[in-house]
Amino acid sequence: MIPDAAPVSSLRVGGMTPFSTSDYPGQMAAVLFVQGCPWRCGYCHNPHLQERGTDTPLDWGDIMTFLQRRAGLIDAVVFSGGEPTIDPALENAMQQVKTLGYKIGLHCAGIYPRRLKEVLPLVDWVGLDIKATFNKYAHITQFAGSGDQALACLQAVLASGVDYELRTTLHPLLLPEEDLLELAKSLAKMKVNNYVWQLFRDQGCNDAVLNNASLAGYPSESLVEQVSAMFTRFTLKKNA
Repeated sequence: MIPDAAPVSSLRVGGMTPFSTSDYPGQMAAVLFVQGCPWRCGYCHNPHLQERGTDTPLDWGDIMTFLQRRAGLIDAVVFSGGEPTIDPALENAMQQVKTLGYKIGLHCAGIYPRRLKEVLPLVDWVGLDIKATFNKYAHITQFAGSGDQALACLQAVLASGVDYELRTTLHPLLLPEEDLLELAKSLAKMKVNNYVWQLFRDQGCNDAVLNNASLAGYPSESLVEQVSAMFTRFTLKKNA
Protein backbone atom coordinates (compact mmCIF):
# COMPACT_ATOMS: atom_id res chain seq x y z
CA MET A 1 0.00 0.00 0.00
CA ILE A 2 1.06 3.60 -0.61
CA PRO A 3 0.01 6.48 1.65
CA ASP A 4 -2.49 9.16 0.66
CA ALA A 5 -1.48 12.61 -0.60
CA ALA A 6 1.12 14.48 1.47
CA PRO A 7 2.25 18.13 1.63
CA VAL A 8 4.40 18.99 -1.35
CA SER A 9 7.20 20.16 0.95
CA SER A 10 7.78 16.50 1.83
CA LEU A 11 8.53 15.43 -1.77
CA ARG A 12 11.85 13.60 -1.58
CA VAL A 13 13.89 14.88 -4.50
CA GLY A 14 17.31 13.26 -4.59
CA GLY A 15 18.68 15.21 -7.54
CA MET A 16 17.90 17.65 -10.35
CA THR A 17 19.07 18.21 -13.92
CA PRO A 18 18.49 21.90 -14.70
CA PHE A 19 18.45 21.51 -18.50
CA SER A 20 17.79 18.44 -20.63
CA THR A 21 16.86 17.93 -24.27
CA SER A 22 16.49 14.14 -24.00
CA ASP A 23 14.03 13.53 -21.15
CA TYR A 24 10.91 15.00 -22.77
CA PRO A 25 10.76 14.62 -26.57
CA GLY A 26 10.93 17.93 -28.37
CA GLN A 27 11.05 20.00 -25.19
CA MET A 28 13.74 21.65 -23.09
CA ALA A 29 13.11 20.34 -19.60
CA ALA A 30 14.30 20.33 -16.03
CA VAL A 31 14.32 16.85 -14.47
CA LEU A 32 13.54 16.12 -10.82
CA PHE A 33 14.69 12.72 -9.53
CA VAL A 34 12.39 11.40 -6.81
CA GLN A 35 13.87 8.97 -4.30
CA GLY A 36 12.67 5.43 -3.84
CA CYS A 37 11.95 2.33 -5.92
CA PRO A 38 11.06 -1.15 -4.61
CA TRP A 39 12.23 -2.97 -7.74
CA ARG A 40 15.83 -4.07 -8.24
CA CYS A 41 16.40 -4.19 -11.98
CA GLY A 42 19.97 -5.21 -12.69
CA TYR A 43 20.47 -2.58 -15.38
CA CYS A 44 19.28 0.34 -13.24
CA HIS A 45 21.49 3.37 -13.88
CA ASN A 46 20.24 5.26 -10.80
CA PRO A 47 20.73 2.65 -8.05
CA HIS A 48 21.57 5.42 -5.58
CA LEU A 49 17.92 6.50 -5.83
CA GLN A 50 16.44 3.09 -5.02
CA GLU A 51 16.40 3.63 -1.26
CA ARG A 52 13.52 5.81 -0.11
CA GLY A 53 15.42 7.44 2.74
CA THR A 54 13.97 9.54 5.53
CA ASP A 55 14.88 13.09 4.53
CA THR A 56 14.47 15.45 1.59
CA PRO A 57 17.90 16.16 0.04
CA LEU A 58 16.63 19.07 -2.10
CA ASP A 59 14.32 21.66 -0.57
CA TRP A 60 11.05 22.10 -2.48
CA GLY A 61 11.06 25.86 -1.91
CA ASP A 62 14.48 26.12 -3.56
CA ILE A 63 13.28 24.01 -6.49
CA MET A 64 10.23 26.24 -7.01
CA THR A 65 12.42 29.35 -6.85
CA PHE A 66 14.65 27.88 -9.55
CA LEU A 67 11.65 26.99 -11.73
CA GLN A 68 10.15 30.46 -11.31
CA ARG A 69 13.40 32.00 -12.54
CA ARG A 70 13.58 29.65 -15.51
CA ALA A 71 10.00 30.25 -16.70
CA GLY A 72 10.15 30.99 -20.41
CA LEU A 73 13.61 29.45 -20.76
CA ILE A 74 12.56 25.83 -20.37
CA ASP A 75 9.33 24.23 -21.50
CA ALA A 76 8.69 21.34 -19.14
CA VAL A 77 9.47 19.70 -15.83
CA VAL A 78 9.93 15.93 -15.81
CA PHE A 79 9.43 13.91 -12.64
CA SER A 80 11.77 10.92 -12.79
CA GLY A 81 13.42 8.65 -10.27
CA GLY A 82 13.70 6.21 -8.64
CA GLU A 83 9.99 5.82 -9.14
CA PRO A 84 8.18 9.17 -8.76
CA THR A 85 4.74 7.65 -8.16
CA ILE A 86 6.05 6.18 -4.89
CA ASP A 87 5.86 9.66 -3.36
CA PRO A 88 2.53 10.74 -1.84
CA ALA A 89 3.42 14.38 -2.52
CA LEU A 90 3.79 13.89 -6.28
CA GLU A 91 0.30 15.07 -7.27
CA ASN A 92 0.55 18.29 -5.27
CA ALA A 93 4.04 18.92 -6.62
CA MET A 94 2.82 18.55 -10.20
CA GLN A 95 -0.05 20.94 -9.51
CA GLN A 96 2.33 23.61 -8.21
CA VAL A 97 4.70 23.23 -11.16
CA LYS A 98 1.80 23.42 -13.60
CA THR A 99 0.73 26.80 -12.16
CA LEU A 100 4.06 28.16 -13.43
CA GLY A 101 3.06 27.30 -16.99
CA TYR A 102 5.28 24.26 -17.47
CA LYS A 103 4.33 21.09 -19.26
CA ILE A 104 4.55 18.05 -17.01
CA GLY A 105 6.52 14.96 -17.97
CA LEU A 106 6.67 11.69 -16.06
CA HIS A 107 9.13 8.82 -16.21
CA CYS A 108 7.35 5.80 -14.78
CA ALA A 109 8.38 2.19 -14.18
CA GLY A 110 4.76 1.06 -13.84
CA ILE A 111 4.73 0.12 -10.17
CA TYR A 112 1.78 1.95 -8.61
CA PRO A 113 -1.33 1.90 -10.84
CA ARG A 114 -3.58 3.80 -8.41
CA ARG A 115 -1.26 6.76 -7.98
CA LEU A 116 -0.45 6.80 -11.69
CA LYS A 117 -4.16 7.12 -12.45
CA GLU A 118 -4.40 9.99 -9.95
CA VAL A 119 -1.64 12.05 -11.56
CA LEU A 120 -2.27 11.28 -15.24
CA PRO A 121 -4.78 14.18 -15.61
CA LEU A 122 -1.88 16.53 -14.75
CA VAL A 123 0.62 14.90 -17.10
CA ASP A 124 1.29 16.05 -20.67
CA TRP A 125 3.66 13.24 -21.60
CA VAL A 126 4.69 9.98 -19.95
CA GLY A 127 7.60 7.68 -20.65
CA LEU A 128 6.54 4.25 -19.39
CA ASP A 129 9.02 1.42 -18.99
CA ILE A 130 7.90 -1.97 -20.27
CA LYS A 131 10.56 -4.33 -19.05
CA ALA A 132 9.50 -7.76 -20.35
CA THR A 133 6.51 -9.87 -21.20
CA PHE A 134 4.25 -9.45 -18.20
CA ASN A 135 4.54 -13.08 -17.10
CA LYS A 136 8.34 -12.75 -16.90
CA TYR A 137 8.62 -9.39 -15.14
CA ALA A 138 10.02 -10.81 -11.89
CA HIS A 139 13.10 -12.00 -13.80
CA ILE A 140 13.95 -8.32 -14.34
CA THR A 141 12.53 -6.61 -11.25
CA GLN A 142 13.20 -9.30 -8.62
CA PHE A 143 9.70 -8.54 -7.36
CA ALA A 144 6.79 -10.99 -7.44
CA GLY A 145 3.62 -9.66 -9.04
CA SER A 146 5.40 -6.83 -10.81
CA GLY A 147 4.03 -7.86 -14.21
CA ASP A 148 0.45 -7.35 -13.04
CA GLN A 149 1.33 -3.88 -11.75
CA ALA A 150 3.04 -2.92 -15.00
CA LEU A 151 0.14 -4.17 -17.12
CA ALA A 152 -2.35 -2.15 -15.05
CA CYS A 153 -0.20 0.96 -15.49
CA LEU A 154 0.03 0.42 -19.25
CA GLN A 155 -3.72 0.03 -19.49
CA ALA A 156 -4.19 3.25 -17.50
CA VAL A 157 -1.88 5.19 -19.83
CA LEU A 158 -3.56 3.89 -22.97
CA ALA A 159 -7.01 4.68 -21.59
CA SER A 160 -6.03 8.21 -20.51
CA GLY A 161 -5.25 9.56 -23.97
CA VAL A 162 -2.07 11.23 -22.68
CA ASP A 163 0.88 11.43 -25.06
CA TYR A 164 3.25 8.58 -24.25
CA GLU A 165 6.32 6.60 -25.15
CA LEU A 166 6.83 2.98 -24.12
CA ARG A 167 10.45 2.03 -23.58
CA THR A 168 12.10 -1.39 -23.23
CA THR A 169 15.74 -1.72 -22.20
CA LEU A 170 17.44 -4.45 -24.22
CA HIS A 171 20.06 -6.88 -22.91
CA PRO A 172 20.55 -10.37 -24.38
CA LEU A 173 20.96 -12.00 -20.94
CA LEU A 174 17.61 -10.61 -19.81
CA LEU A 175 15.60 -10.45 -23.02
CA PRO A 176 16.51 -12.99 -25.70
CA GLU A 177 15.16 -12.21 -29.14
CA GLU A 178 12.24 -14.59 -28.89
CA ASP A 179 11.07 -12.74 -25.78
CA LEU A 180 11.45 -9.38 -27.52
CA LEU A 181 9.28 -10.58 -30.40
CA GLU A 182 6.64 -11.96 -28.04
CA LEU A 183 6.56 -8.67 -26.12
CA ALA A 184 6.29 -6.60 -29.29
CA LYS A 185 3.41 -8.71 -30.55
CA SER A 186 1.52 -8.31 -27.27
CA LEU A 187 1.98 -4.53 -27.28
CA ALA A 188 0.91 -4.23 -30.91
CA LYS A 189 -2.21 -6.23 -30.06
CA MET A 190 -2.95 -3.62 -27.38
CA LYS A 191 -2.82 -0.89 -30.06
CA VAL A 192 0.37 0.70 -28.76
CA ASN A 193 1.51 3.28 -31.32
CA ASN A 194 4.83 4.59 -29.95
CA TYR A 195 7.44 2.04 -28.90
CA VAL A 196 11.14 2.51 -28.21
CA TRP A 197 13.90 -0.02 -27.77
CA GLN A 198 16.91 1.32 -25.91
CA LEU A 199 20.10 -0.73 -25.79
CA PHE A 200 21.56 -1.40 -22.36
CA ARG A 201 24.27 1.00 -21.25
CA ASP A 202 26.65 0.33 -18.41
CA GLN A 203 26.66 3.90 -17.08
CA GLY A 204 25.71 3.69 -13.40
CA CYS A 205 25.01 -0.05 -13.57
CA ASN A 206 26.49 -2.07 -10.70
CA ASP A 207 25.94 -5.51 -12.26
CA ALA A 208 29.29 -6.80 -13.51
CA VAL A 209 27.72 -9.70 -15.41
CA LEU A 210 25.50 -7.38 -17.43
CA ASN A 211 28.30 -4.85 -17.92
CA ASN A 212 30.72 -7.46 -19.30
CA ALA A 213 28.32 -9.26 -21.64
CA SER A 214 28.65 -8.73 -25.37
CA LEU A 215 25.82 -6.98 -27.22
CA ALA A 216 27.34 -7.60 -30.64
CA GLY A 217 24.70 -8.37 -33.25
CA TYR A 218 21.87 -7.84 -30.77
CA PRO A 219 19.15 -7.23 -31.67
CA SER A 220 19.38 -8.63 -35.17
CA GLU A 221 18.49 -6.45 -38.14
CA SER A 222 15.78 -8.86 -39.19
CA LEU A 223 14.09 -8.64 -35.78
CA VAL A 224 14.27 -4.84 -35.79
CA GLU A 225 12.64 -4.75 -39.22
CA GLN A 226 9.92 -7.18 -38.14
CA VAL A 227 9.08 -5.27 -34.98
CA SER A 228 9.31 -1.85 -36.61
CA ALA A 229 6.52 -2.82 -38.99
CA MET A 230 4.17 -3.47 -36.06
CA PHE A 231 4.05 0.13 -34.77
CA THR A 232 3.16 3.55 -36.12
CA ARG A 233 6.27 4.88 -34.41
CA PHE A 234 9.18 2.65 -33.53
CA THR A 235 12.69 3.72 -32.51
CA LEU A 236 15.84 1.79 -31.71
CA LYS A 237 18.16 3.91 -29.56
CA LYS A 238 21.76 2.75 -29.70
CA ASN A 239 24.61 3.88 -27.50
CA ALA A 240 26.93 6.45 -29.01
